[in-house]
Amino acid sequence: MSRVYRVIGLMSGTSLDGIDAAFIETDGATKVVAGPSLTIPYDAAMRRRLRSVLGGQGPVAEVERALTEAHADAVRTLMTRHDLGPIELLGFHGHTILHRPQARRTWQIGNGALLARLTGIDVVADFRSADVAAGGEGAPLAPLYHAALAGPLEKPLAVLNLGGVGNVTWIGEGEDAILAFDTGPGNALIDDWALAHTGRGVDLDGALAGAGRVDEAHLATFLAHPYFARRPPKSLDRDEFRAFLPSALGPADGAATLTAMTAAAVAQAARHFPAPARRWLVTGGGRRNPVLMAALAERLNAPVEPVEQVGWDGDALEAQAFAYLAVRSVLGLPLSLPRTTGVARPTTGGRLFRASAQ
Repeated sequence: MSRVYRVIGLMSGTSLDGIDAAFIETDGATKVVAGPSLTIPYDAAMRRRLRSVLGGQGPVAEVERALTEAHADAVRTLMTRHDLGPIELLGFHGHTILHRPQARRTWQIGNGALLARLTGIDVVADFRSADVAAGGEGAPLAPLYHAALAGPLEKPLAVLNLGGVGNVTWIGEGEDAILAFDTGPGNALIDDWALAHTGRGVDLDGALAGAGRVDEAHLATFLAHPYFARRPPKSLDRDEFRAFLPSALGPADGAATLTAMTAAAVAQAARHFPAPARRWLVTGGGRRNPVLMAALAERLNAPVEPVEQVGWDGDALEAQAFAYLAVRSVLGLPLSLPRTTGVARPTTGGRLFRASAQ
């Protein structure tokens, strides 16, 4: 029997909402048993600090330390609240502040050595660099975890993650039947628009968008962007489409247009699938936005449901994925494939920081 690891995964999303921490037991292959999880929202000050270093500018070292300390607190809180006992490994994604795979650059802040020292637990961090150095896009990295979970489900299946950036995993029958890529903006532009116009960093329940009308001309200009015609695998920086913020529109119409942009980008993505998805399972914060979910259902010729419909936890899924990938890293197994990131061959990655060495 293969060894099963007790792991906590940690994810700080591009939507700047907070830290997700999730415990799983896994062999890094087909066995996954999900356990407790939690989300610790960032306060307004931490969101401002993270925004200040996007693009690799500003006080990066100072913010990185604060981010790492916050992740150590999240680990301790999860372990104490749920009396988890010994944990063998942490999968620490960090926070992406720059993603330019065409220039062979991706940057996730988060100090793996410091986290190992603060928690006394071995840490795997820096998940994306090896893939980018080998010619891959460095994202998305959750598809192998999606495929592990989707084993018993009817296929073809699409798993759509609507975080700051949208990404999709298409899963067909057979081990190699997988395709993954970023679809376009997820919640990032909607959240930034809501913050600017309402002071709240999210369009809660899609209320702002629901009160507005879509500017079809702006939507058409957005969809003419060459990214949507480019064949996958492909990936995006959080701010790739910032120029398409509809600054000439009022708050409600702008939110409605941005929401339509996210849904339309997903529909464009579906054109690249080897076969139509029978079902779309949605994870990430976007699944909580009923206006966005309705827009997706209108544009996709298949049922669109939150991942909870099949018993997955959409709040924990990304953190669970990096716990799973941490085990694969330690075992030297691939984290990415040619059809998930465009890397030339299956590629492992991550850097191991031993707590005993810190």
